[in-house]
Amino acid sequence: MPYVVTRSCCADASCVLACPVNCIHPTPEEPGFGTAEMLYVDPRTCVDCGACTTACPVDALKPHTALGAGELPFVELNAAYYKESPHADRTPMYVVPRQRSLPTTELSVAVVGAGPAGLFAADALLRHPGVRVTVHDRLPTPYGLARAGVAPDHQDTKQVSRLFRTIESQPGFSYRLGVEVGTHLTHTDLLREHHAVIYATGAATDKRLGIEGEDLRGSASATDFVAWYNGHPDHADDDHALDTERAVVIGNGNVALDVARILTADPDALARTDISDRALAALRAGRVREVVLLGRRGPAQAAFTMPELLALAALKDVDVSVEGWPDDLAPDATEKTRLLSRLAARTPTAGRRRIVLRFLTSPVRLTGETSVRALEITTTALHTDKDGTVRALPTGDTQTLETGLVLRSVGYRARPVPGLPFDEDSATVPHEGGRVEPGVYVAGWIKRGPTGFIGTNKTCAHETVESLLDDFAAGRLTPPVRSVSTAADTLGLDAWRAIDGAELAAGEATGRPRVKFTDTESLHRAARAVTAARG
Repeated sequence: MPYVVTRSCCADASCVLACPVNCIHPTPEEPGFGTAEMLYVDPRTCVDCGACTTACPVDALKPHTALGAGELPFVELNAAYYKESPHADRTPMYVVPRQRSLPTTELSVAVVGAGPAGLFAADALLRHPGVRVTVHDRLPTPYGLARAGVAPDHQDTKQVSRLFRTIESQPGFSYRLGVEVGTHLTHTDLLREHHAVIYATGAATDKRLGIEGEDLRGSASATDFVAWYNGHPDHADDDHALDTERAVVIGNGNVALDVARILTADPDALARTDISDRALAALRAGRVREVVLLGRRGPAQAAFTMPELLALAALKDVDVSVEGWPDDLAPDATEKTRLLSRLAARTPTAGRRRIVLRFLTSPVRLTGETSVRALEITTTALHTDKDGTVRALPTGDTQTLETGLVLRSVGYRARPVPGLPFDEDSATVPHEGGRVEPGVYVAGWIKRGPTGFIGTNKTCAHETVESLLDDFAAGRLTPPVRSVSTAADTLGLDAWRAIDGAELAAGEATGRPRVKFTDTESLHRAARAVTAARG
């Protein structure tokens, strides 16, 4: 097999377009694109040209001869996809951009949110002449979860920032960073200054467990923990209880696996990444030796993806074990359960740190006076409803896990956007094709909920931009009437480039990809350097 996709890639689809024999699927035109765990190379039709690996922004594609021992299972994973989805049509795919007839007047659009969804929306807009896009974000830095959510040991995934730099360089693009809509600007202000506004504000909060003791010290959200070790300015000074030998993560999605890896990683290895210096020091001083991930349902229903499970299984100095296997589940039911059954059969190595994937277990309550001392859990049993829904019901069989750190990782949740309708059940803004009303649009997680990967936002943003351009062409957008003044310390593209350059330079001096500035003052100080240099 010449080339192999080796992780949950960004789903940007650049590789799909680059492939001359159409051997990478699913494509943007096929069912499953944007929801599939990854893209796959067909070993029967790949011609070993290497065009895909050149196009890939995150280095997810490799020739089979360059795979490490931990990456070899991806050979079978890629091939297995085509056993279930043959994709007989091998006609080379050429995408011709839709030709639109737009008014000759300039189109001005505000995008709120500088994460992947917002930047992909800007990119889709700027492909049309006469469009100006101003991207707003309340933080002094852009890129959203691509900067503050991707785990520091996944530096290859963070290379998606190269795509974002290309988008930023297009004529008509500008930033307003450090500006919060609702505080510095209002929704009405943006509509007065632009023809339209796209909200791509993401899902910044987490779901709660709703159990006793959830607010004790040592109980936190995985969302905040991830932001802490990634140096997010809102959480850079947080303090997490790492003076415990066992940590428990409630949930078993990809974020839960990220947290488990970081808690059990060798600090010397993390020191070669862009992890927050404060977090690194805390992890060095911490005592965590075991991380238990709790899932209410069984292995077949685990939320993590196969690529992330394969990466976990490939860890060299950490034992990965499995507990809570349903009696009626065949070990080889799926690719995922086959791998989990092999992990369950492993013999632990004395002295190693340990990650335990525990299924059919639900939290009951946290105990302790002011800080977490233990977590009471109960086993669950699977029940299938008439409609096929699998539910986990408590059995009443309880036990106690001693721990000082419990992180909930049961999903993200968006906040309401001032001035827009909001569905409390789905935590999204109601829309039709991204259109809330003519002139107001949504993209990303605030539009569809916290699903998909980085590249999923590209397809999502494209749909929203098409709705916006339809409204512009039909004359349904109100022209701008005036500019809006913002705070004096608003940062633009040059300021962000100064911050980016300073972080990269600091990283180069210490053998790291970058050293992040994690507080607002340091970020603004780096940004001011560009003004000082110009005299």
